[in-house]
Amino acid sequence: MAKQQLEPALVDESQLSLDLIDAQYALKDTQGQPNAKSVLVLVSGIELAGKGEAVKQLREWMDPRYLRVKADAPVMFNNVQTFWQPYARFIPAEGQIVVMFGNWYGDLLSTALHVSQPLDETLYDEYLDNMRAYEQDLKNNHVDVIKIWFDLSWKSLQKRLDEMDASEMHWHKLHGLNWRNKKQYERLQKLRQRFTEDWIIIDCEDEQLRDQQFAQHVLRAMQHCPEHVKSAQHKWKQADIPAVLEQPPTEKIDKNEYKLELDKLTRRVADALRFGERNVIIALEGMDAAGKGGAIKRIVKSLDPREYEIYSIAAPEKYELRHPYLWRFWNKIQPNERISIFDRTWYGRVLVERVEGFASDVEWQRAYEEINRFEKDLTDSHTVVVKIWLSISKDEQYARFKEREETPHKRFKITPDDWRNREKWDEYLHAAADMFERTNTDYAPWYIIANDDKYSARLEILRSILKQLKAD
Repeated sequence: MAKQQLEPALVDESQLSLDLIDAQYALKDTQGQPNAKSVLVLVSGIELAGKGEAVKQLREWMDPRYLRVKADAPVMFNNVQTFWQPYARFIPAEGQIVVMFGNWYGDLLSTALHVSQPLDETLYDEYLDNMRAYEQDLKNNHVDVIKIWFDLSWKSLQKRLDEMDASEMHWHKLHGLNWRNKKQYERLQKLRQRFTEDWIIIDCEDEQLRDQQFAQHVLRAMQHCPEHVKSAQHKWKQADIPAVLEQPPTEKIDKNEYKLELDKLTRRVADALRFGERNVIIALEGMDAAGKGGAIKRIVKSLDPREYEIYSIAAPEKYELRHPYLWRFWNKIQPNERISIFDRTWYGRVLVERVEGFASDVEWQRAYEEINRFEKDLTDSHTVVVKIWLSISKDEQYARFKEREETPHKRFKITPDDWRNREKWDEYLHAAADMFERTNTDYAPWYIIANDDKYSARLEILRSILKQLKAD
């Protein structure tokens, strides 16, 4: 359904400016509050319709220090980058407002208009579905997304082109189109009409009215700051705990045999990671002392340190908490980074944050689908996601904790929080069971590996990586 349009009417600009500044500071003050939100304004439209002029006027009416404008030339879609990666780090934090001239819709139009073969309608609509799903995730995480199309008739466009100084022409090459070509104009209009049904459309014939309408839509978005919903609407259905979590099997292996097999597997994994055509993300999860650090050492054993990046994920920083939950992971994963290894991951939302009460019921229950979409976007963009859960028994964890306490060079690995978390062992098992049931997908399956015996587990971890890379 299209957004409700404001009735075209001019208002007193001094009062409009005052209202905008009041709303801007009220939005800024929501940081850390139950109604905290940010505003993301996506701007697109016909060239010479007045997008730049409207944003410039908005900045003059507001406090320009707290209105960020991001303007980029369109980026052609490719198979190694998600549509949101060029923009993820500019998603506003609580209390902020960002206007994006360049955005994923501009990229879609540019791609559709310039590829040698026209985009298949099914693929075009798939892009749109993914974009809307991403925007819904933003909204669920308190980023209010408003999308505004500045429209201009063909006749008015030609008149403005006639009146424009020739020296300014090079600034008006949006989408690389010849704006004197009516067929290209009509094709662009036809393409955008397939996604602007939920956009605000501003008729840009009257320049003063255009600027005021744009400002009023932004004003309404800033003023609407309802409190967050904390309670889930539906009763949660708990998944059954897999037997491998409660009673991890122990298959001991001879140490000499382990060393020989380890040497072969580390070289095979290094070759598969190094020479594969896709980027790879290896995500390691498990109980405290499950062996994630030891596993990482063996994964990278035959790699050069310059070939990979290791991310050790701890509790989010304060500035990260003001962004959507996945924001700090969006910014860590880059298309030019071939091998990324995560010691703990985005699954913290449905594990520690759920168990410890750092996320509300509605937040962690919503996160499974958000994570699935995140991983699907990555796998659709030439990235292999390898997810490994290291499973140990409670007795084995206790033995490892005591060993750490008694070994000088391992004492840094044990903290009071580790002992405290043991008291919630069963709650963590329930959380892990739900995670497996809801995020084990064809494109990013879970590998659950028993790790009471470190030697056999390390070998199985390497085999699982080869399997997911289809190099086994």
